[in-house]
Amino acid sequence: MEFRISDTFTGSLAKLTGQEQKLVKTTVFDFQTNPLNPGLRLHKLDNARDPNFWSASVSMDIRIIVHKTDSSMLLCYVDHHDKAYEWAQRRKIEIHPKTGAAQLVEIRETIKEIYVPKYIENSSSASKTTLFSDISEEEFLGYGIPHEWLNDVKNADEDSLLILCEHLPGEAAEALLELATGKKPQTASAPAGVTDPFDHPDARRRFRVMNNIEELEQALDYPWEKWSVFLHPQQLDFVEREFNGPARVSGSAGTGKTIVALHRAVFLAKKYPDARILLTTFSEPLANALRNKLKILLKHSPRIGERLEVYPIDELGLRLYNLNIGKCKIPSDNCIRELIQNAAQENPECHFTTHFLFSEWVQVVEEIFSSGKPV
Repeated sequence: MEFRISDTFTGSLAKLTGQEQKLVKTTVFDFQTNPLNPGLRLHKLDNARDPNFWSASVSMDIRIIVHKTDSSMLLCYVDHHDKAYEWAQRRKIEIHPKTGAAQLVEIRETIKEIYVPKYIENSSSASKTTLFSDISEEEFLGYGIPHEWLNDVKNADEDSLLILCEHLPGEAAEALLELATGKKPQTASAPAGVTDPFDHPDARRRFRVMNNIEELEQALDYPWEKWSVFLHPQQLDFVEREFNGPARVSGSAGTGKTIVALHRAVFLAKKYPDARILLTTFSEPLANALRNKLKILLKHSPRIGERLEVYPIDELGLRLYNLNIGKCKIPSDNCIRELIQNAAQENPECHFTTHFLFSEWVQVVEEIFSSGKPV
């Protein structure tokens, strides 16, 4: 039986108190070891729309919502009794008819009409036009939009779009935002031979199989660090792709390049057990941040971390120089100032002061080389 967790579970776990989280973790470990443990008081939810939603008791008040089938257990949510049950009554797990990805879908009829606050009434203003009037249902479905939300999507305008996206699966919300800004969304397709809806790239962004107790501990130890467990399909593609040579991943700030680099380094270290992996960056503070994040990823695999090194590029260069050539002698500021002064005195056409020349060296020459930009 496969044991999975959802990003909604880790997200809800992070909102509980520290003591409540400890109780939940103990229960989850028991769950993975023996899903039929009578101490869990596992029972089916009668009022849930999804017939596979069950409840497991953590304490007198805390409940875990579980999606249970003959072949799998999926931890979906955890909260206090009433809130947990209300959450389950408004959601269901379903396989998208077009993409084939497993989705956690909010049931449309349980959601009140989407309310858009209006701060200034202007009777003369024209009514908002819909954003997606020229897009067919078939195209919407291709982006992973649940069928029962199609009508809301068709009628979405610029005021209701963001609120609507909060109720949709991640891939559907991203596609609508891309369309609204005039772009063509990219869709993730399942690799050849993959038939399990939970193995679809879009499903793997929210559901993760826990293969062993170590993976489960990592997910539960840092429930707020979703990046360590759940990856966007494009991130996962770069992490696991086979390249024929050097590759460059580009993107604006906040798009997840650093997360890709971290997971890629760990992926390579696991795939090639005899290899040493180097992760470099331009600054010591960022190198320290990367080391700390790697500790999260490798908390339960410390031996892999022994083959994975993180260095700022200048420190790496100095290290290699010392190993292969000898101790590197780096001149002090006073030494550089003296060399500049001597050079200026030897050139009768130089009328600049030593102070000015030294400031040019620091603010221009050294800045160019330290930035890593081509001269």
